[in-house]
Amino acid sequence: MKKSISFLATGLLLAALAVAGCGGSDKKTAEKKPEQTLKVGVTAGPHAEILDNVKKIAAKQGLKVEVVEFNDYIQPNVALFQGELDLNSMQHRPYLDNTVKDRKYDLVEVAKSVNFPMAAYSQKLKKGEAIPDGATVGIPNDPTNGGRALLLLAAQKLITLKDGIGVRATLEDITANPHNFQFKELDAAIIPRSLADLDVAVINTNYAIATGMNPVKDSIFIESAESPFVNILVTKEKMKADPRVQTFIKAYQSEENAKFIADHFKGSVTPGWTSK
Repeated sequence: MKKSISFLATGLLLAALAVAGCGGSDKKTAEKKPEQTLKVGVTAGPHAEILDNVKKIAAKQGLKVEVVEFNDYIQPNVALFQGELDLNSMQHRPYLDNTVKDRKYDLVEVAKSVNFPMAAYSQKLKKGEAIPDGATVGIPNDPTNGGRALLLLAAQKLITLKDGIGVRATLEDITANPHNFQFKELDAAIIPRSLADLDVAVINTNYAIATGMNPVKDSIFIESAESPFVNILVTKEKMKADPRVQTFIKAYQSEENAKFIADHFKGSVTPGWTSK
């Protein structure tokens, strides 16, 4: 009888341990969260370099960032709209507004990213030298960056534009061209490689840096610090509140990433989310 009771007690103890073991396993399984992934599109150059750093920061928060690199400004928005991306980092607000207006994309700004001051470069002129009459000037051929380039030239009093035209300016909005500049509209990405064929070229900073030019040191003139063209992070309307997007924003706008930008770009690129 005692032996039977002993066997019964042992059996109950083993059963209790088994249940406890299963319970512990379930708890462990429940605590293990599935890996979160966010696919982010960027243009080549500084945006891609910054994303490589953000990727490391986000990984510490349990978010895997897949970076998809593009060589133009058009495809990142197309890919985002078509669902091939979750978010992109490559444009300023006027460019997004123009894209949404023209293509009816349901894309929205979710956060500020960085400042890229646009600047003018030349292989034939040094800073402070006058641009000769009849010079060939290269500007981006997309609507907002082309307008931005014309605003930069107008700020230098090299041309005059229609009052209040702003970033929507085109060559047709030039009201005075006293130096008879010849304008050549080119894809923004190829302007740096076309510099030898131009007297002056107005180039987006991300493409300038990608070819070894620093807008602070190498340009003949540059946008003022008051330029409104802060770059932004963009996603689809339905993704705005997605936890993955919010985690990404925190990683991007972290002090760690701000320090990387300051150290890596030496002032040619600055955080756009910090107060000045």
